[in-house]
Amino acid sequence: MSKDYYKTLGIEKNANQDEIKRAFRKLAHKYHPDKPDGDEAKFKECNEAYQVLGNEQKRQQYDQFGSSFDQQGGFGGGMGWEDFMSQARQGGGGASFDFGDIGDIFGDVFGFGRNSRRQAKGADIQIDLQISFKDSVFGVDQTVELYKATKCSKCNGNGAEPGTPIEECKTCNGQGKIKKIQKTFLGAIQTATTCQDCHGEGKKAKTPCGKCAGTGISNEKERIEIKVPAGIEADSTLRMSGKGNAAPKGGIAGDLYVRIFVKQDSEFLRKGNDIVKFEKISFKQAALGDKLDVKTLDGEISLKVPAGTQPNTKFRLKGKGVPYLNSSGRGDLYIQVEVEVPTKLNKEQKKALESFS
Repeated sequence: MSKDYYKTLGIEKNANQDEIKRAFRKLAHKYHPDKPDGDEAKFKECNEAYQVLGNEQKRQQYDQFGSSFDQQGGFGGGMGWEDFMSQARQGGGGASFDFGDIGDIFGDVFGFGRNSRRQAKGADIQIDLQISFKDSVFGVDQTVELYKATKCSKCNGNGAEPGTPIEECKTCNGQGKIKKIQKTFLGAIQTATTCQDCHGEGKKAKTPCGKCAGTGISNEKERIEIKVPAGIEADSTLRMSGKGNAAPKGGIAGDLYVRIFVKQDSEFLRKGNDIVKFEKISFKQAALGDKLDVKTLDGEISLKVPAGTQPNTKFRLKGKGVPYLNSSGRGDLYIQVEVEVPTKLNKEQKKALESFS
């Protein structure tokens, strides 16, 4: 039975070469047998499919005749699967089979691809911030002071003692990269790694800064303003990009993660975007009705309690609840009345109640 290579890679029959390559790259990373959760059988199937669909000529033949058009396992030149994996794990060169641009894909898996170079990134920081219930509803700006890795104030992050020059790195001749030839199962591949002396900058300080030892970063106090959005929930985390620890040599600063804790309020209870407030009224007020001055987060309001109000009745105040996070509109405020039953009655009160019953 003819194999469906398009289905194997999870793509449509009209997919272009970029889409085919992306699909294979994703599956190669997922199923590579040298990974703990890899699957050699599925990896082999995906590679066989890519060897055909990734080649315009072979793809045309496959679309016309199916997978029986002399594939020999999908590796060309008679190379079998064991030969393929042996070359892959040993890094041997000299293979003459047609891999197209598969080297770039497997470079990511084995660590020698064109994209293996990564810019240095500072460490992330996590802090806790406690706010009031009202601030969680309407939002608040808070300023915190952190002792963290920051750009060196003496050399302004360039790593050089003030007044001294920054020279071209002699190790990499100002390229920022060290090139070398590595033998792999794909043949000889030229790779470029970040220069360890200049950390990829191509230049370095002739006299390192005395405060930061040439790293460009030092531990200092920094004031950071945190904007807590309206409607935030307890135990939420805010991410502030680039507010974490600084990275050496102009790298990318880490992120600051702020975990929000909300103080419990004695008067208000949050339920989603609604707020419940419990208000006590007397037996007389419940029976005869009354007007109450009720404190809300938006100020004091007058609430009419009709005669005959039952215990735990809720009165809805539309649009007086919690704002929707990063959106317009607010939830509702519910005033729930609790009827207080008197515990001590005099003779006249008892007589009145008995007469009422």
